[in-house]
Amino acid sequence: MYRIAIPFFALAILTAWFAPSRAAERPNIVLIYTDDVGYGDVSCNGQTTLRTPNIDRIAAEGVRHTDAHCSAATCTPSRFALLTGRYAFRQPGTGIARGDANMIIGPDTLTLPALLKQAGYTTAVIGKWHLGLGDGPIDWNKEIRRNPQDVGFDYHFLIPATGDRVPCVYVEQGRVVGLDPADPIRVSFGKRIDPNPSGAEVPPGSLKQMWSHGHNQTIVNGISRIGWMTGGQKARWVDEDMADTITHKAEEFLEQHRQEPFFLYFSTHDIHVPRVPHPRFQGKSGLGWRGDAMLQLDWCVGQILDKLDALGLRDDTLVIFTSDNGPVLDDGYVDQANELLGEHRPNGPYRAGKYSSFEGGTRVPCLVRWPGHVSPGTTSQALVGQVDWAASLAALVGASVPADQCIDSRNQIDALLGKDPVGRPHLIHEARNLALRQGHWKYIPPGQIRDGLGPWTTVSISRPGALYDLNQAIDERVDVAAEHPQILAQMQELHQRILAGADQPDRLGQ
Repeated sequence: MYRIAIPFFALAILTAWFAPSRAAERPNIVLIYTDDVGYGDVSCNGQTTLRTPNIDRIAAEGVRHTDAHCSAATCTPSRFALLTGRYAFRQPGTGIARGDANMIIGPDTLTLPALLKQAGYTTAVIGKWHLGLGDGPIDWNKEIRRNPQDVGFDYHFLIPATGDRVPCVYVEQGRVVGLDPADPIRVSFGKRIDPNPSGAEVPPGSLKQMWSHGHNQTIVNGISRIGWMTGGQKARWVDEDMADTITHKAEEFLEQHRQEPFFLYFSTHDIHVPRVPHPRFQGKSGLGWRGDAMLQLDWCVGQILDKLDALGLRDDTLVIFTSDNGPVLDDGYVDQANELLGEHRPNGPYRAGKYSSFEGGTRVPCLVRWPGHVSPGTTSQALVGQVDWAASLAALVGASVPADQCIDSRNQIDALLGKDPVGRPHLIHEARNLALRQGHWKYIPPGQIRDGLGPWTTVSISRPGALYDLNQAIDERVDVAAEHPQILAQMQELHQRILAGADQPDRLGQ
């Protein structure tokens, strides 16, 4: 028997040659979760009035989904479902959260970031949170003990709720950033505590952006908000700098953790109200500040993609771009979103937008890039739901999901990556009521539905509910319930089973 001596350096070369790459085992994951961005707001989905070249890069280098859905037509319940794999309607108190709301995700809830941590990932949320903080009255002047670290995130830099709600400060690792202890923060969503003139009491011309409804309490940065706030003057954000601030924080995270698998949940504030983009974007779109905010968002996406390239992480990183709900125009401020809309259709060919059970409320942009694993420039018509991403990404990295956790989440990773042309068998859309998609059929139970993009009208769905064949009329203007009583009955029965929790998925997505 002959022994062959292999020099150490040669052995190292052979090992590197035959060993599977880390990307094939556990890719980095960057989830860009945008706010109020409609299906038609990105140019890769066919609109021509506003160009989004950086967002389009993801589509050109990956898969563009045409039937992807957030779980609800508003932000808090969509974010809850995304992170917990559980429809928000199953838990009380998951509606749009106040700025002083307590943590909505329970301490015994297994989340997407917690699953990825189990698989060895470093996890971060940077940007909008809107899932509550603390477990009692929040003292913004001390460490907030119940925070994203308790639900699986190693690092957080947060907009606590939304830009139109107080407190208008950033929270990093449980503490308000830049707070002067001599100027303590107080927040109230009931009793007025701010002695200064409110948005309702100052001359309209004195505000940077005039409110149209509701947003008329404490003024911060020349813009009146929802809720009352005093103190924290040095800690208050400047809206124009918000996109730069959170993007730079995201770039820092990528720099610091480039040598290990990471999950970055980059939750932008654009294009939620108040839309106050940096001056370098103002007036550039021709569509007012809403359009300008889209250009700013596209810049943010480009910064993240360029940083991945610069760090040599492009091929090792799964990038997902999507939105928390459909679009809205007038959502509380006078920013000419309606007047300057022109031919732009934020919801694409779909009906309504944010707050609505119609398709425009939940059918959102969804773009996925993972070089070598996702075919570039492809389009998928599979039914894809964000509620599935906990189970799907857990399966991708080899994390195990207990049967009593992520109870509505199915392993649909092949659909997400564009390899399964069918996707979800059915999906709930949450708004004022709970609509159901199954294939090309859409069932909306009786009730009141918002229509339009703001200002809104109300549509009444009478008994036994509405049935739409999206293959025949994608705009949901033709109710075919009377022509298809059997299909209506089947969908009503399935709807009830899902609401009762009797249709839980197994972990293979069957």
